[in-house]
Amino acid sequence: MHDRKQIERGLEWLLFNSRWMLAPFYLGLVMALLLLLSAFAGELLHAAPHLFDVHEADPEQIILVVLSLIDLSLAGNLVVIVIFSGYENFVSRIDTHASEDRPSWMGTLDFSGLKMKLIGSIVAISAISLLRAFMTLGQADAPLDEARLRWLVILHLTFVFSGLVFAAMDYVGNRAEPPKEH
Repeated sequence: MHDRKQIERGLEWLLFNSRWMLAPFYLGLVMALLLLLSAFAGELLHAAPHLFDVHEADPEQIILVVLSLIDLSLAGNLVVIVIFSGYENFVSRIDTHASEDRPSWMGTLDFSGLKMKLIGSIVAISAISLLRAFMTLGQADAPLDEARLRWLVILHLTFVFSGLVFAAMDYVGNRAEPPKEH
């Protein structure tokens, strides 16, 4: 009986500490954040010379550049949310030494909340991509790619529908849980 308890404790120790195998995933996401920053800087540097030339500053082009920058910013925000929430939910608490810069949602965003933020960000990114595609329709030299537009609309509606289904599942799941006693 004593050996069985020792084996059980050893197995539980191994299972509990295996959560640290997730840490490299979050470090990889930090690298992905650097890639997004690089893409953001490249987009901004590419557009900057044209923004101040009165003859080249087409309002629609400026809006397209801004939409691309917003798209990259939302993707970066999403990566940060996944890094912080995933690490805190599945690996370990992040000790920020009570920093005033600690985001208010850190430590409070559970898996369900993370899922909702993720789908919300995906819907927003999809909407921006769709808007960017529709903005290019007004350009004289842009060919009309009906199949691409159709697929963008279908994908966006799929993301919206998925978000609604996730929200409904969370609502039903939260109502089914017994109230927590303090």
